[in-house]
Amino acid sequence: MHLKTLILIHINMLNQSLTNCSDLSQALQLFEMDDIQVVQSKPLLVDRELPGLREAVQQLVTKEHDVETPNGRFHCTMKGVPKGDRPVILTFHDVGLNYKTCWNTLFDHEDMAEIMQHFAVCHVDAPGQHEGANTFSAGYEYPSMDQLAESLPLVLKHFGLKSVIGMGMGAGAYILTRFALDYPNMVEGLVLININSCAEGWMDWAAHKISGWTHAEPDMIITHLFGKEEIHHNHDLIATYRHHIMNDMNLFNLHLFVKSYESRRDLEIERPVPGSNARTLKCPSLLVVGDSSPAVEAVVECNTKLDPTKATLLKMADCGGMPQVDQPGKLTEAFKYFIQGMGYMPAASMTRLVRSRTASGSSVTSFDGNRSRSHTSEGNRSRSHTNEGSRSRSHTAENPHGRSHTDSSMDTTANNNVDQGVSKSAEVSC
Repeated sequence: MHLKTLILIHINMLNQSLTNCSDLSQALQLFEMDDIQVVQSKPLLVDRELPGLREAVQQLVTKEHDVETPNGRFHCTMKGVPKGDRPVILTFHDVGLNYKTCWNTLFDHEDMAEIMQHFAVCHVDAPGQHEGANTFSAGYEYPSMDQLAESLPLVLKHFGLKSVIGMGMGAGAYILTRFALDYPNMVEGLVLININSCAEGWMDWAAHKISGWTHAEPDMIITHLFGKEEIHHNHDLIATYRHHIMNDMNLFNLHLFVKSYESRRDLEIERPVPGSNARTLKCPSLLVVGDSSPAVEAVVECNTKLDPTKATLLKMADCGGMPQVDQPGKLTEAFKYFIQGMGYMPAASMTRLVRSRTASGSSVTSFDGNRSRSHTSEGNRSRSHTNEGSRSRSHTAENPHGRSHTDSSMDTTANNNVDQGVSKSAEVSC
């Protein structure tokens, strides 16, 4: 009873501090040491005596903010308390989604709890895309993709953040990439799901126009988010997201966001070669796509434009347009490895992706449906398995946590014949 009373008093004090402090880090300085001591000193007793205590504490440090910028109001949800100089995970959703429908399945997954102990998370909703958003007035000019990216430094300033690890999908991945290109010192790493670095071509524009004559916009968004196989076979999943689009999203605001994404500019990135000053991402980046996603070709093309020493392409087998929903456990594990490659969480546990070499090989599919290792039209990369056991899990050339996994299902492929001697970025399948 004494421990229970002590913890309840501590929670009340923490809640009062968070209410009075505009800066969450100030509250952390006041109470973090006591909080760590209470949780770590008697973890089993706390779990037994006060079920749901950790969830209750997490709720206390989940705060929603409306951040005003010259380009609109961003609805942001901060979960956890930023920890010193450590970056915060910042997410940005795709069209037709908000932070909840895009990311909750991933961040509520049991394996993500370990990451959440080390990093706070800031979920960003684009203007007018969050639940309960007011309808923009007629004639409102929605910000462009460039303007949305330009607003993110103000979001960081609002929360007192120095740097982030970005995690974006579709339109959100494009915005975070643009942000990283313009403000490289603010981005330590990027996880980009279904990234398309190119402007919409005239054939895409024509296809959308023709589709728009015969299909409602929610159906067009469904075909953007999911592949044909999912739409034809996973009826429950499609019905869930169609219902969300129709009932939870402000359709007028959504239309403006879609138009903004369709009007995006080419990111104009290119793979650096020795002696060049190419515009490309300077931070480690993990490109993720499901093998039946409609974004496969766009993601592969983007990968060819990135620094091969800093980029990794993760193609997830038996996975559709939303890997974070289809296979959150696998993506969480990949994210842990990515974070380790950046120098964080060296002791993180890894369990889910360990499979036999045979099972791993059977899970890899190529674009044309053959069981090959080819990921691009170059077609010269093979699925070579040797007995040397030397496959590396390194995500960057500077990775201090390189490790050999002879039984891992995520294998890095050597590529030596691309771009006149410039090595290909790591390509991984799981």
